[in-house]
Amino acid sequence: MSSEQLLDRAGSRVIDLDIEGMTCASCVNRVERKLGKLDGVEASVNLPLESARVSVPADITDDQITATVAAAGYKATVRAPRYPGTPAEPAGHPAKGPTGPAAPSLRPRLVVAAALTVPVLAISMIPALQFPNWGWAAAVLALPVVTWAAWPFHRVAAANARHLASTMDTLVSIGVIAAYAFSAGQLLADPRMTAHPAAEGMGPGGLYFEVASVVTTFLLLGRYLEANAKRKAGDALRALLDLGAKDATVLRGGTEHKIPADQLAVGDVMVVRPGEKIATDGVVLDGASAVDASLVTGESVPVEVGPDSQVTGATINTSGRLLVRATRVGSETTLAQMGRLVSAAQTGKAPIARLADRISATFVPVVLAIAALTFGAWLMAAGPAAGPDDVRAAFTAAVAVLVIACPCALGLATPVGLLTGTGRGAQLGILIKGPQVLEDTRTVDTILLDKTGTVTTGRLAVDGIQSFGPHSEAEVLRLAGAVENASEHPIARAIATAAFAAERLNNDGAAHPTVAGFRSAPGGGVQGTVDGRLVTAGRTGWLLELGIATAPAQREALAAAEDSGATAIWVAVDGEAAGIIRLRDTVKPGSAAAVTRLRELGLRPILLTGDNAAVAAQVAAAVGISPDDVFAGVLPEGKVEAVRKLQAAGATVAMAGDGVNDAAALAQADLGIAMGSGTDVAIEAADLTVMGNDLGQVAQAIELSRRTLGTIRTNLFWAFFYNAVGIPVAALGLLNPMIAGAAMAASSVLVVANSLRLRSFGS
Repeated sequence: MSSEQLLDRAGSRVIDLDIEGMTCASCVNRVERKLGKLDGVEASVNLPLESARVSVPADITDDQITATVAAAGYKATVRAPRYPGTPAEPAGHPAKGPTGPAAPSLRPRLVVAAALTVPVLAISMIPALQFPNWGWAAAVLALPVVTWAAWPFHRVAAANARHLASTMDTLVSIGVIAAYAFSAGQLLADPRMTAHPAAEGMGPGGLYFEVASVVTTFLLLGRYLEANAKRKAGDALRALLDLGAKDATVLRGGTEHKIPADQLAVGDVMVVRPGEKIATDGVVLDGASAVDASLVTGESVPVEVGPDSQVTGATINTSGRLLVRATRVGSETTLAQMGRLVSAAQTGKAPIARLADRISATFVPVVLAIAALTFGAWLMAAGPAAGPDDVRAAFTAAVAVLVIACPCALGLATPVGLLTGTGRGAQLGILIKGPQVLEDTRTVDTILLDKTGTVTTGRLAVDGIQSFGPHSEAEVLRLAGAVENASEHPIARAIATAAFAAERLNNDGAAHPTVAGFRSAPGGGVQGTVDGRLVTAGRTGWLLELGIATAPAQREALAAAEDSGATAIWVAVDGEAAGIIRLRDTVKPGSAAAVTRLRELGLRPILLTGDNAAVAAQVAAAVGISPDDVFAGVLPEGKVEAVRKLQAAGATVAMAGDGVNDAAALAQADLGIAMGSGTDVAIEAADLTVMGNDLGQVAQAIELSRRTLGTIRTNLFWAFFYNAVGIPVAALGLLNPMIAGAAMAASSVLVVANSLRLRSFGS
């Protein structure tokens, strides 16, 4: 196959197409209908990106897909995905970008059209500038405008006509040709029409060369400005794809070698000096530094990293020298996944966009019929005695209907807003998985916040140890650290880190013990054999399930630790309680402000945690969550049940979390929000992903989604309003075709310009 292809859950291939020749919503609808007639094929076409994402069964080839698009009158090529870190375009090869090279190709046509239209308009509209036979001069000057300059409209209209289809270009082409042909016919029928200055109207009609020229120029100007604006809307995604490092320094055989970043392999050890970009995702083997991750996460504060720290490709090493082992390369990196998520969201369609699609399917034929009816109605109203002025009025009204009724703004209203909003989100470290998410954020009224890693830092630290019986505190920590070292849970990492630190402090030369027969219970604890002894570490319920008894004094010690706001973990050795390890978490600095912002957005924040009620209450009070809105001691399956309970009570629920144990609840929620510092499982289950660790980004993500949806709705309102008002006004003869052309061009530009306001969101 000529392109890298993704597999969807049904086993079908998902391919991306670049499509040339689309100009309006009718084009989009036609391509989608044509592709949808193939068995098992589903397509979502994006107008400003000039692209389509197509789900294709295994028995249909790429050639069949491109041939089907060609049969609809457009040219399609299967796109080879470009991921961050891949080589740039070859020298001399123009980068097409999401909107293609439309603006450069339109520029010379626009310049020529404007240069010739000015004298045509002047001599046609200002009697003092007219000279003998000025109509012939106007015809000659207007001819290149309505042919060569207007060729993009005629070409697309002709291509669609061959397939018995019509689009916005059909309206423009017919209107321009009709105005010029009608005028030329009048001039040929009566060569004396402009034999004298200010002489016109001697025959049955009038001259509309200036209408044909001005309409063409205005529409070219609108198309040119629109192309430039759409390109700006796609800048954020292009910038995201360009973030990756182009080169990497790898350590092989003790020698440093510089290689292209796309040649990195998993396991390669990279040398990253201060000021350099980290070429790909990896784990720090040696060194300590602060990493600026703002390009990916949107957070400005550098993150301290050291041995065993995870780092992300495209982030910048600001201080010390690091040795980083590559763990994900090419299309598997975080940056590549971000690019795919943003691209998929921009290619998809929000439910609100389907209304525009349904209208555009029949819009152009209806407008053609209205224009014909307008012409006929004006002549009928004039009666049998219709004169040249009546013919002129009828023709003017019909042409104005054709020109004003362009559905271009309607087709751009949703995709350009989505393109700009998701692109801005990518710059802020906010990934919107799909257009449906925009609709979901509007209705959400409750948000469940997982405590650890979302509201708090998630970086627990051992606060104290209490041992029982013959066991010492050092022994309890050493054995617990060995078994917890096999787990990725924050509590486990904190205990293991404390155990390693204690060993380094003691420096007794003893090897760190290893665990055998390890097993874990989500929300319960871990168990394994260390130095021939069965070690269990976890919560009270987990010990009870395993039949491990605890004495009343031991339970009182645990209760006292929990009442102090600490997280307390039992440690048992060979079936008997050996001690308690106390841990504390800290609230993230921005969590309280974020909870306030969520309330201002009309959301009810609820704290959800597996920790005990005392710890949960302490955290809730610190961030401003009501004690009644705290769910404590909740297991993973309990988190799902909490979501369902709220939904059953009529709430529309969002869930924010970052761990494997949050994935099911994220999927169950009406809107799942994953913290980017969390696991791949959580991110996969979520609808929104914030790449940073700040809860404030969750509020910002909801604000951006709602702002994007609001922009799309505004665009659609004005697009509908424009056509609903413009067509009747034109049909009544109250609109000059030249003004109609200017208004039509302005409508598209204004829709795009309104969407571009999203680029300043959050700044």
